[in-house]
Amino acid sequence: MDITSKEELKQKDPSIIIEHLYKSFGTNKVLDDFSLTVAREENVAVLGKSGSGKSVLIKCIVGLLKPEKGRIIVAGEDITKLSDQALDKIRSKIGFLFQGNAIYDSMTIRENLEFPLRRRWVRLTQAEVDSNVKEALDNVNLAHTIDMMPSELSGGMLKRIALARTMILKPEIILYDEPTTGLDPITAREIDDLILSLQKKYHTSSIIISHDMNCVKKTADRVALLLDGKCYAQGTYSEFEASTDPNIKQFFE
Repeated sequence: MDITSKEELKQKDPSIIIEHLYKSFGTNKVLDDFSLTVAREENVAVLGKSGSGKSVLIKCIVGLLKPEKGRIIVAGEDITKLSDQALDKIRSKIGFLFQGNAIYDSMTIRENLEFPLRRRWVRLTQAEVDSNVKEALDNVNLAHTIDMMPSELSGGMLKRIALARTMILKPEIILYDEPTTGLDPITAREIDDLILSLQKKYHTSSIIISHDMNCVKKTADRVALLLDGKCYAQGTYSEFEASTDPNIKQFFE
C-alpha cells in the first residue's frame, strides 16, 4: 500500500534512499525488502509496533549494523559499500539523537558539546569551538547551562542538550530515536518546536522514530509504516488519520 504517489517522490531531491533492505538476526527477519526515500529538507516519521525494526533501520542507516542485502544511499554515497574510514566521513553528515540522550555524566555541558567537535576531520581553533558551542546552546535556549553538570539539569533540559550536541556539526541528516519519550506534554511540545525550528534553520532531512502521535503530527511532512519488515504504507499524517486500514487505524485509537 502506498498512499503517496511515487511520481510525487520522484520530483523531490532525495537525501536518503533505502532500496530493498534486508536485515536478519538468525531466523528473525527484521527488515524484509524495506524501501523508503527521504527528500531533501523533509521530515519522515516511521511508525511501527515495538520490536518491528525501527531502531534496526536507523542503525543500518548510520552503518552500525550491516544489512544482508539492499542499498542505503546517504548524501550520494552507498554506505553499504564504504570502507570504515569513508563511512566515518559520511557519519559526520548525520546527527543521531539517542533515545536515552547519551550525555556523559562526568563531563560538563561545555565538554559534552565540545566532544564531537574534537573528533571531527577538520581541526578547529579554540575560538571556533567556543563559537560552535555557544550557537548550539543558543539554539536550544540553554546558554546558562554551559558550565553545569548533567546531574544539575532536568530531563527536558538534558534532551535539549542532546539535541544541541546532535546539531553542533550542522549535519545534513538527523535521525531521531523517540525524541519525546518520557517527557511531560509541555516539554514534549518544546522538543517538537525545536525539531521544526532547527530543520528550518539548517535545512536538514530527518527520520523520526516515535510512538508519540502528537510528535508525529506536528513534526512529520510524511509518515511511513514499518510492518512485517516492509514499508507497508506512506503518506501524510492526515491521510493516515483518515485511513480505514486496520494496520494504520490502530495507531490512532
